[in-house]
Amino acid sequence: MLHQVLPVILVFIKNCVLAFIPTFFAVDAISVLPLFVGLTDGMDVAQRRRVVWESMGTALAVSLGFLLFGRSVFKLMGVTVNDFMVAGGLLLFMLATLDMLTSRKPAREGLTGVGAVPIGTPLIAGPAVLAISLILVDVYGWGPTIIAVTGNVLFAGGVLRSAELLGRVLGKTGVRVASKVSSLLLAAFAVMMVRKGLVEIITSVIAKK
Repeated sequence: MLHQVLPVILVFIKNCVLAFIPTFFAVDAISVLPLFVGLTDGMDVAQRRRVVWESMGTALAVSLGFLLFGRSVFKLMGVTVNDFMVAGGLLLFMLATLDMLTSRKPAREGLTGVGAVPIGTPLIAGPAVLAISLILVDVYGWGPTIIAVTGNVLFAGGVLRSAELLGRVLGKTGVRVASKVSSLLLAAFAVMMVRKGLVEIITSVIAKK
């Protein structure tokens, strides 16, 4: 019995890891650090923790909600997964390029509830996470994708909880370098998405002839 179940468990764990990696670079929790520190400047420890929990709850609600209902919206619009893969890849590439060329992610000033907006969304659960999650469902399945998205949101919350410590260890330059490396890897993943989407579209067109 064990020798039959074990391979299935190992494949599931492998898929979870493979789904976790691109989602990790899409969430890019390190690059949220400078903005989080700035938005919570002057808050006490309890207030900062409240902001972290609020951001995690918002990010999970947005990303999992889109994961569950996004495909139905596509069906109504007549959009295929391959179409979304190409469009999502192009969008991810532009976002990653923007992150590499700018000093930080865009902020929305003057808002209350900063844990929900802009930290929860669009900084943690932004277009990159939403685009990747739908693609990963087709590649690795629902279970690994949900685990990957949830795990990365929880990891982002942990990073924000230790914002002051990590900021001191890495320094402003270290945080900036880590963010740029994540953006570069995300850009590479975006190119892969566009390539796979185009290959599938071309293959389906040829098959119909």
